[in-house]
Amino acid sequence: MNWIVKLGIVLGCSLSLMSSAPGLVLARSSSPAATSVKHHKTKKKAHHLLIHKKKASSAKRPHHPVVKKARRPVAPTKTRHLKTRRHPQATRPSATMIERGIEPRPAASRPDNGGDSRVVHLVSEAAPVNLSHLITARSAMIMDAVTGETIYAQAPDAPAQPASTIKVLTGVISLDSLKKDEMVTVSQHAAMMPKAKVYLKSGKKYPACDLINDLLLASANDASVALAEKIAGSEPAFAQLMTAKARSFGATNTVCKTASGLTADGQHTTARDLARIFNHAMRNPAFAHKLSVTEALDTDGKVVKSHNRALWQVAGTEGGKTGYTVAARRTYVGKFKRGNDEIVVAMMGSDTLWPDVKKLVEYGFVLKRKADLARAGKPASSRLLVQLGNSHQLRRASSL
Repeated sequence: MNWIVKLGIVLGCSLSLMSSAPGLVLARSSSPAATSVKHHKTKKKAHHLLIHKKKASSAKRPHHPVVKKARRPVAPTKTRHLKTRRHPQATRPSATMIERGIEPRPAASRPDNGGDSRVVHLVSEAAPVNLSHLITARSAMIMDAVTGETIYAQAPDAPAQPASTIKVLTGVISLDSLKKDEMVTVSQHAAMMPKAKVYLKSGKKYPACDLINDLLLASANDASVALAEKIAGSEPAFAQLMTAKARSFGATNTVCKTASGLTADGQHTTARDLARIFNHAMRNPAFAHKLSVTEALDTDGKVVKSHNRALWQVAGTEGGKTGYTVAARRTYVGKFKRGNDEIVVAMMGSDTLWPDVKKLVEYGFVLKRKADLARAGKPASSRLLVQLGNSHQLRRASSL
């Protein structure tokens, strides 16, 4: 009997355990770990559905390439060197445009450059022409080479040291006094001249034609003194011949003390006198020919190159002579021809030689053209362009 009771108890317990099993399973599935697993599976399924949806929508839309944004340019530091170039749409006025008063298409605005050679100016008939603040020369002269009339003058009679421009007189006298193949002996005094020089050897003989080339093209001080001593016996005696020659050309304010133009007490000339001297000298065919070439070949095969950059930088250059000393600064005299117009430009005491030369030459030809039209009774253009360099910035005459 007892075992029957025990068996009943065991069976009852088993039945109670079996009835409570679904609750245990439900409680287990509602635990935090089970919830996390279920959420992860749902999220993964949603992600796959989103990707599939994007692929389907992108297939319907046209493809556009992705354009990357350009990087912002880095501002240059003080140590960087930037290259500049001319505005591509700017038009440089030609000689025809200058005469006809055609205004070039202006370039993009740029800051003023202080009046250097890269400026284009407008000249009005009503406005007075004044280049004094556009050039650095202390004195300047533009002369009509045919009539001798003054086209432009800035302190033309102010006396100053001429530097090597006075070698024009030395060259003219040498060409008139010496034969081409006449030999010239170089003294020790001539050989010891400071540069510019061609380093002539004391006691050696040289053909006069070679020394004249050295004098006029290379501006050699030793050659000028050797020629002076050959012609007059000494440099002071030759300087007196130079002064007399200048007087015969109408240069009454010129006094020469050296054959080379090196600074000397009592020596002086003026821009007006330089223009007159050079204009007369260029009437000598041999002199004009020597100054018209960029280089010459001496009898010994040595090449002598000209110091006159205007020959290859300024249109219409027929010849010119440069000069420089500390006292004189930069000096220049030259002749220019365009069409039937001929002018002589002389300047003294310049700090920017070639920019000043270019400005004076261009201004001279425009003013010469206006004067010719006025004499002929023809109406001149209300505006004439003056090309003073490479840029395309414009100024009114009222601003000059």
